Amino acid sequence: MGLFISMEGPDGSGKTMQMDMLEQDLRQRGLDVLRSREPGGTAISEKIRDMLLDPANTEMSSRTEALLYAASRAQHVEQVLKPALDGGKIVLCDRYVDSSLVYQGIGRGLGIPAIEEINAFATGGLQPDVTIVLQIDFEEGLRRKGRQNGSLDRMEAQKEDFLRRIHDGFTHLKDLDPDRVFLIDGANPPDEVFREIQNVLKPFLTGL
Repeated sequence: MGLFISMEGPDGSGKTMQMDMLEQDLRQRGLDVLRSREPGGTAISEKIRDMLLDPANTEMSSRTEALLYAASRAQHVEQVLKPALDGGKIVLCDRYVDSSLVYQGIGRGLGIPAIEEINAFATGGLQPDVTIVLQIDFEEGLRRKGRQNGSLDRMEAQKEDFLRRIHDGFTHLKDLDPDRVFLIDGANPPDEVFREIQNVLKPFLTGL
C-alpha cells in the first residue's frame, strides 16, 4: 500500500507552489509519485469540474454542487487514486474530501455529517494518511488571488461572507481529525513553509 497525502487551504494560500516543491523533492529522492487534483483527475471528473466551476452555472443548488463534487471524486478514487495506492505509489492530491466538508458542509451550510456521508459512499471510505492545511490571513489570500492572471471561476466569484466561512472552515479541519490534519502558516516565506511540510511528512515517509 502506498501513501496518500492531500493538501488543502483557501485560495491564495500557496498550495500550488508547495505541491510543486513537494513533488519535485519526492521525485528527487527516487520515490514513485502520482500527483492529481480535485475536482478532476480523470476525463469524466474533469468534465464535472467544468460544470462546477463554470461561472455561467449560477442556478446550481448547494445539494447539486455537493453531489457533483462527490461524483467527480468517486470516479477519481476508482480510476486513479486507489490503483496508484494499491501499486505502492505516493499520491499527492490537491484537495480531497476535506474541501467538500469546508465548502459545502460549512460554506453552504449543508452540515458536516451530510457531506461526510455522501463522500464515504463516493470514496469507499478512502482517506488520506496525512493532510496538510495551509493557513493564511483572509485579506492576504484575496490580495494574492487578485494578483493572479485570469478570470474568477464560479467558486472564486462567491460573495465575501461565503469566502470568509471557507477561510475559517479550513482551521476547523484540525478539530475533526487531529491525528491526520496538520495546520501550517502559509504566510511565511515559501522555503520556510516547505521545511515545515517536510518535518510533518518525515515520519510518514520513513521506510519508503
